[in-house]
Amino acid sequence: MPFPADAMRFGLACGIGADGRWHGWFDVQVTADALRPLGLHPEQPTAVANGPSPPGWWHAEAERRARR
Repeated sequence: MPFPADAMRFGLACGIGADGRWHGWFDVQVTADALRPLGLHPEQPTAVANGPSPPGWWHAEAERRARR
């Protein structure tokens, strides 16, 4: 999605994990004002997690069914 450059922020971090292997992770942050034209905003009830994630098997089964 095309957002103004000042509306986005990227973060990248790397480090050695407890298992001795390198791990990397990143995050992307977009300001709320940049999301409003898309109909997304913090006041939406679905903008916040409202419960625990489904178990891993649920996601795996959904992916299997999507490939059929």
